[in-house]
Amino acid sequence: MSSRRRFLKGAGVGAAATLAAPAVIAQTGAIKWRLQTYSGAPLGAHVIKPQIDAFNEAANGEMEIELYYADQLVPTGELFRAMQNGTIDAVQSDEATMASPVDISVFGGYFPFATRYSLDVPALFNYYGLKEIWEDAYSEVDNVTWLSAGAWDPLHIFTKDPIRSLADMKGKRVFGVPTAGRFLSQYGLIPVTVPWDDVEVALQTGELDGVAWCGFTEAYEVGWADLCNYALTNSVTGAWFGSYFANTESWNKVPPHLQELFKITIDQSHYYRAVWYWGGEAKLRVEGEKMELTSIPPEEWSTVVKDAETFWDEIAAQGERPAKVVEAFKKYAATMEKAGYPYR
Repeated sequence: MSSRRRFLKGAGVGAAATLAAPAVIAQTGAIKWRLQTYSGAPLGAHVIKPQIDAFNEAANGEMEIELYYADQLVPTGELFRAMQNGTIDAVQSDEATMASPVDISVFGGYFPFATRYSLDVPALFNYYGLKEIWEDAYSEVDNVTWLSAGAWDPLHIFTKDPIRSLADMKGKRVFGVPTAGRFLSQYGLIPVTVPWDDVEVALQTGELDGVAWCGFTEAYEVGWADLCNYALTNSVTGAWFGSYFANTESWNKVPPHLQELFKITIDQSHYYRAVWYWGGEAKLRVEGEKMELTSIPPEEWSTVVKDAETFWDEIAAQGERPAKVVEAFKKYAATMEKAGYPYR
């Protein structure tokens, strides 16, 4: 029942009720949410803040979302549990980074060679069954609602010393997302986990030799390009898989029109990021002057692509749902190759 209807109903039973009505309204107040993202503040200014600002304005005082960046309320690795128990109401992250307890979590973040372009992600979710697979997986998790997935940037490796061959990866300690780190470790790369806000200092002190976390746009935006001297142009995958999640009890308390508004602004966020990254990646590869571009020769890099096929099959063997995801990747890749330009 709207505030206006409650007020009018109270007016019919006398002046005392009419005077009391504003106090009742004031007690109900706006819905308050706390949302934490995986990203630090410099990156969050692009990947989520425009959406939250738009939602809060459009909600017109009925609901307000407080935005928190990486590790501000809870450590990133504890995001999922904190949302599940109601410490926070919503999360923007990939599954792998926040240790989501579902059998498809390995596909969150960067899954080797699953995508070539950012549009591959929504196409896979909307037309190749990933949306239904994700919904099915989270239907088995108490008090968490998966809302939407979108694309971020491609994965490149940025380092203080150059990588011009697979042998150059050996021993390099890099900050990165779990699945890609697991895959790349077979070439001697050493994945290191530190809080997002500590990456810059870790690069300065030598605790890290580089990052395998993002593309050119982020590396320049957050300052890592100032500390890394080289950028490897070989991309491990074309786009990061990220999602929005909500505590189910919190979500169910939100009226349908505000739920729809939140989903609309999520789509707005997906669009903003797609354009920001797409333009930024090309511009900074061509015009960026902070890092020297290097590459691993095609004949050597082809062995990495081949190794990814083995990695896919190993993941598919882990269960029925992972097998469905890998099958979707294979079908999609085959379709894109047959379609040719401009898809592949």
